[in-house]
Amino acid sequence: MQSLSSSSSFIHHKSKNTSDGTLLGGKILYRQYQEGYRTALEPVLMAASVPAKSGQTIIEGGCGAGAGLMCLNYRVPHITGIGFEQNPKMLTLANENFQLNHMDDLKVVEVTLPKLPKRPFDFLPKGQEHVDHVFANPPWHAHNSFPSPDPQKDLAKRLPKDFLSEWIYALSRPLRQGGTLTLALSASLYVEASAIMNQYKLGSIILFPLWPKMNRPPRIILLQGRMGSTGGSQISPGMILHNDNGDFTTQANHVLRDGQMLCLLP
Repeated sequence: MQSLSSSSSFIHHKSKNTSDGTLLGGKILYRQYQEGYRTALEPVLMAASVPAKSGQTIIEGGCGAGAGLMCLNYRVPHITGIGFEQNPKMLTLANENFQLNHMDDLKVVEVTLPKLPKRPFDFLPKGQEHVDHVFANPPWHAHNSFPSPDPQKDLAKRLPKDFLSEWIYALSRPLRQGGTLTLALSASLYVEASAIMNQYKLGSIILFPLWPKMNRPPRIILLQGRMGSTGGSQISPGMILHNDNGDFTTQANHVLRDGQMLCLLP
């Protein structure tokens, strides 16, 4: 999927190790490393689709430099946002981005997914046992696919064997009844991921295709399930990202530039 660094939503100013830019059409200041994994559209789209409300607690699994949590906090202020990140340098950068944008309700904790601390979860506010929503963009290239020469890119994009099930299980554990898990995945993983979500009692699953252009098959999907729900799965019309000329569609711009919510069902 297109990197934000090449879209009109991003403005560059290169420093020694990072490039400084913005998200949501300049509404959020965003710094990321010049080399290695760079933020694409997935965290922004996931954040837009999370049905969060002020006062709720949300986790992002594998938050990187914090793009997803910041976009969610811009749309829904006064949330408690917790990012899981295993790379200490990326963790530090995410916290710097939160401070840069005065988003004091966001924090990052060092967690190597799919491993989580045992209950009670020590990353939650005192006395709290569950969170309201979780979202994540797990690695999705097959474990036996050709590895990236960049270790950080390979870690972010290539899924070790059986890890999708372990990721979904780990991310569903902190969820309260009725809370949602939202994933950005390769379209090829829809059947497997849906079966795993049902296995861990995540029902009422919504498949939201992200069409690159009209009449082009989706490569990326959003998949959202609700903890403890017994409702059946639904397929949404989804969203077309680009016009024929390569520009973002009006609907995509409302999400990527204006920070509007992405409703997964009409």
